[in-house]
Amino acid sequence: MKKRIDARNIEAIARALGETSEGLTNAEIDNVARVCRFPAAEPGTKWKRIFNIFVKDQNKRGDRTGILEFIKNSMKPSVYVGTPERYEVLRENLNRALSFEGIEVQRDGRLTSTEASATISDARRRAAELRGILKGRGVHPDVLKFCREELLADNYFHAVLEATKSLAQKLRDQTGLSDDGAILVDRALSGDKPMLAINTLLTESERSEQRGFATLCKGIFGMFRNPIAHAPKVHWTMSKTDAEDLMSLLSLAHRRLDAAYMPPRI
Repeated sequence: MKKRIDARNIEAIARALGETSEGLTNAEIDNVARVCRFPAAEPGTKWKRIFNIFVKDQNKRGDRTGILEFIKNSMKPSVYVGTPERYEVLRENLNRALSFEGIEVQRDGRLTSTEASATISDARRRAAELRGILKGRGVHPDVLKFCREELLADNYFHAVLEATKSLAQKLRDQTGLSDDGAILVDRALSGDKPMLAINTLLTESERSEQRGFATLCKGIFGMFRNPIAHAPKVHWTMSKTDAEDLMSLLSLAHRRLDAAYMPPRI
């Protein structure tokens, strides 16, 4: 049986491709339609032009082949070399619509099969599932609150990113500093007399642990916080297993900070 896309899903895909500011321009719509050998799109709102192209082609072919071909030609990474952040936003919006068809656009532009979302509340189910697993692990409460539906709408990356931000905020709250990232860690946790200590610092082993913890925190910020803040093109597709492990790592950091203290500075 040939696969077709429901008209409501076609509209969602067309809106993702043409309605947002990052979406296709009219010139780009015309160019992709020409490459796919579709009839010239009728004048009108961008997303409606795409919608009409899709509906007419699917009715003619009897399947979704032409729609997927249009998407593949629209999402060639080479077209977005100068605007990688636009590509990622467009891909994110498109994947949200395509999820109901069990299709996903990879970062390299390929279309791959994925588990289809049955309902809009699929993200809610995923959030509850992740929260339950992390509770079973004994994950810190300050991390659990980032397992929210809106943060898991597309993948687990944003939940981990927000949990990472909470680690920086805890450092600021405990020290009164206003810095961020590696600078915040260096000022709060590094040096012979750190502002914040996770142990007594009396032995070389404890001082080594302190240095290691500072390095761990900087590594967490470097891995998650900095890329997304300074290079919007970085948008990871993170698995649930990776998210679970990374949330546990953040939980460890939170617990160590909860037990930390500010040594007297003479």
